Amino acid sequence: MNALKNKVQLIGNLGMKPEVKELDGGRKVAKFTLATNEVYKNQKGEKVQDTQWHNIVAWGKTASLMEELLSKGKEVLVEGKLTNRSWDDKEGNKRYITEIVTSDFLILTPKTQSKKEEIPF
Repeated sequence: MNALKNKVQLIGNLGMKPEVKELDGGRKVAKFTLATNEVYKNQKGEKVQDTQWHNIVAWGKTASLMEELLSKGKEVLVEGKLTNRSWDDKEGNKRYITEIVTSDFLILTPKTQSKKEEIPF
């Protein structure tokens, strides 16, 4: 039951190719943004699309797989936990960020067929 206390699942599209850095000791970290879209009707009956941007972080083998398999625009499902952190910038201002630290992901964008695989009509 503890695993359910802080669990996030999002389906969205990558806003950029994951930025991957190799840290001292060889451990990798990947960071990218993920856009989720919600469509609803406002009080006037007009369709409104609301896009939310989420900061995604992955470590280790998950980061390596994301570097290899993900690119801008791909639709993915990410699963992980919600984290908040803060730091002081160069001017001494306190900065805050909310991130999803990903433990698993699934690519939802279908593989495109090559021209050799296309079936003529």
